[in-house]
Amino acid sequence: MTASSAGASPVGLWARVRPPLAVAAGAGAAAAALLLHSPSRSGAWGFCPLYALTGLYCPLCGGLRATEDLLRGRVAAAWAMNPLWVLATGPVALVWAAWLRRQVLDRPARRVPAWVGWALLAVVLAFGVARNVPAAHLLLGPR
Repeated sequence: MTASSAGASPVGLWARVRPPLAVAAGAGAAAAALLLHSPSRSGAWGFCPLYALTGLYCPLCGGLRATEDLLRGRVAAAWAMNPLWVLATGPVALVWAAWLRRQVLDRPARRVPAWVGWALLAVVLAFGVARNVPAAHLLLGPR
């Protein structure tokens, strides 16, 4: 027995695409806020609690400044702030586009293997440690 024959109406296109479009609208609003209120000014968007308490850079430190630089087309400056985020923006955009496509075509989401999450966590943690090593700070630390 299918969902439509059981009396449930199929979910319409607008209802399916609303979540990815809402995420895009939120990202657009955040991008506009970054362009209007630069995070490059000290304390403009708050502070990193880890850095404030320990003096260590977290994997996200410099991410807002890197995002603003990317929005303004300054890739080298963004890389200097947070190279991991610069590398992640492409895959993040592709995952969002695949989500939107799946919703438009009304296809089920693919199951992501657990190792993918663990691998991402390992990369983020390794980056967080590496950017605090004095020899690597010039390449990985926010400047």
